[in-house]
Amino acid sequence: MTTLRKEAVHYIEAQHTGTPYYQVTPQEARAMRTATLWQSPHRPKLASIKDYNITVRDGAAITLRLYTPVLDKTLPVIVYYHGGGWVYGNLESVDAGCQLLADQAQAIVVSVDYRLAPEYPFPTPLYDAYDSLVWVSEHIKAFGGDVNRLTVAGDSAGGNLATVVAYLTTTLGGPALQAQALIYPVTNVDFTTESYQLFGENYGLDAQGMQWFSQHYTDEANFTNPLVSPLQLENVRNMPKTIIIAAEADVLYDEGLSYAEKLKAGGVAVEHVTMPGLIHSYFSKMNYFEDATNETVAKIVEFLK
Repeated sequence: MTTLRKEAVHYIEAQHTGTPYYQVTPQEARAMRTATLWQSPHRPKLASIKDYNITVRDGAAITLRLYTPVLDKTLPVIVYYHGGGWVYGNLESVDAGCQLLADQAQAIVVSVDYRLAPEYPFPTPLYDAYDSLVWVSEHIKAFGGDVNRLTVAGDSAGGNLATVVAYLTTTLGGPALQAQALIYPVTNVDFTTESYQLFGENYGLDAQGMQWFSQHYTDEANFTNPLVSPLQLENVRNMPKTIIIAAEADVLYDEGLSYAEKLKAGGVAVEHVTMPGLIHSYFSKMNYFEDATNETVAKIVEFLK
């Protein structure tokens, strides 16, 4: 059986109080999460952190947050999509991780505040994610970014959006990507894998929770849609090089591994990294998992080099 890191045990113990998020409304779940933002007191010194409003395809405005580590040279760019099951999460929930990534990668990190389900179900979050990438590719030079060194990244549902965006941009002839960095991504909305059986309760992301998220994101008939479950994609040959970072004790472990194998079979350069003793969502909970988040960022930085 998996031996959890002590910080994972402490986090799980702390979550045993109160009503589970999947037993309340999405709005109540968001309020519960906002009340306990998991941030780190240790912040790198960046040149600037600024928010920008952009207009997406339906005329709505969404916010991008740009993290710039230095101002005196052209930098690679990482477009980052937060996790939260497509239902919650925001710019604040990944603020610490994005700051760390910008500093360590010496890259402009663009965090995307895409609209959330169930108010904005599939495909709206995906369209927001794709439109943000297009905006970045068209404007990033003005911010000191190198459009020829463009990466998409994300955790959990954000990792799902990142890799579907990667597929869309290669298929539609959109912005060219150098790489994708996926942290425990959702790749197949199917709750029957062995990792679901092993880690479906009390490991950070319960099976019931993943079902709750998925049902808010889209109708069950869409669960096998490749734009929801990218493991179902027929052709992945043109996808960019990929790193998938998996938490060992996570219901999503098996589907992430299967996705890595699918990409490899399609001729994509893939690195699959297992983070031993860790649970789902550690990347956005730095007050519990600061060392693990630092490890994760270091692995992404090394991969992008």
